[in-house]
Amino acid sequence: MAMGRRGEIDHGAYLTSRGGPFSVDEFRALWMAYAQSIIGDQLARVALAILVFDRTGSSAWTAATYALTYLPALLSGVLFSGLADRFPRRTVMVSADLVRAALVMLMAVPAVPLPVLAAILVLVELAEGPFGAAQGAMLPSVLGTRYEHGQRIMLMTFQAGQVVGFGVGGALVAWLGPHKSLAVNGLTFAISAALITTRVRHRPAAQHKTPGQGMSPIAQVRDASRLIWTDTRLRSLIGLGWLAGFTIVAEGLAVPFATEVGAGAAAVGILLAAKPAGTVLGAYLLGRSWIGLQRRLNSLGPLAVGTSLPLALYLSTPSLTAAVVLLTLSGLCAAYQVTAGATFVKLAPDSQRGQALGLARSGLTAVQGVGIALGGLAAEWSGTPAGTIGAAGVAGTLCATVAALAWSRANPRQVAETLANA
Repeated sequence: MAMGRRGEIDHGAYLTSRGGPFSVDEFRALWMAYAQSIIGDQLARVALAILVFDRTGSSAWTAATYALTYLPALLSGVLFSGLADRFPRRTVMVSADLVRAALVMLMAVPAVPLPVLAAILVLVELAEGPFGAAQGAMLPSVLGTRYEHGQRIMLMTFQAGQVVGFGVGGALVAWLGPHKSLAVNGLTFAISAALITTRVRHRPAAQHKTPGQGMSPIAQVRDASRLIWTDTRLRSLIGLGWLAGFTIVAEGLAVPFATEVGAGAAAVGILLAAKPAGTVLGAYLLGRSWIGLQRRLNSLGPLAVGTSLPLALYLSTPSLTAAVVLLTLSGLCAAYQVTAGATFVKLAPDSQRGQALGLARSGLTAVQGVGIALGGLAAEWSGTPAGTIGAAGVAGTLCATVAALAWSRANPRQVAETLANA
């Protein structure tokens, strides 16, 4: 295990060491399944955005379609994430992958009209809630004391997958066409199901099915909501996480913004890749030995503010190059989400972890979808995507300041002591 000064673990070296998360075969399988499906997801998002904008020429319709990749998780995460506690988590993940593979392959059929495409997309995203909850709740059982490091890898992989998927998405869609690009995404879900089935071992359900104890989905939602609301730490961490609803506006308006500044379709991929590229770098830096757990927890508030603040400069309608720089800076600070998410999972009890994580993830996904949809409407009304992104940056900065104050009252020092003794 790589150590830094004062015995602090050097996450950057430890992640790839022989004793790190990749030494666990189950984690390697989960990681491979996750990495390739993330790339496919981003490729599909680019394909859908370009397809809709080409057919309609409307910022509102483009943003609305993009928002459909986020909004259904509100219902799914609330009602279906409890499946990750009531049934074996491997079974939940494989079932969700197979459903998504079949539906996305149907979306790849060229004759499918846009309204039907949108309806199928909603069904695809409904399966994300139980899959994400099961995966997130399973990782602590797979990794044990390696969990925080493994979670950092998974979240960095998500951002890196966005960089690759978005960065080459425009070129691949131009080469393959939107429908074949969707077929590639469907294939990634099938591969994920095969990897999880063959290389992740079966574990019994985390929640014992005792009559009268939280067996109904409504009871599970109620109990998990009460857990989050009454725990100041969990509540404030969710507040910090849901700030992504403001910063996501720049992503949802990438296509019309590129048009506004006179850039071509290839620039869309660059704009979409800039923020996750910054987040990968930020997550790596936060994992260095000289930034211990206490410092990471103390930095959540300031970094949350720093995520939205650069986007406020969009009010000046920046050039493509300047926009990429601003998005990268925003992504660099957005790495706080890695620590916030891992801390939330570790603080939640295992018997309710799937449902609690599902509520958190569904809320995060929902606010992102709402942010994109409202951003698209505002851009359509104002005629300036850049101004809309800037306004979202200002609002996000103000809300982040409030969330940062709430987190400071949750006593990060005590949280660090709790996690250290867990």
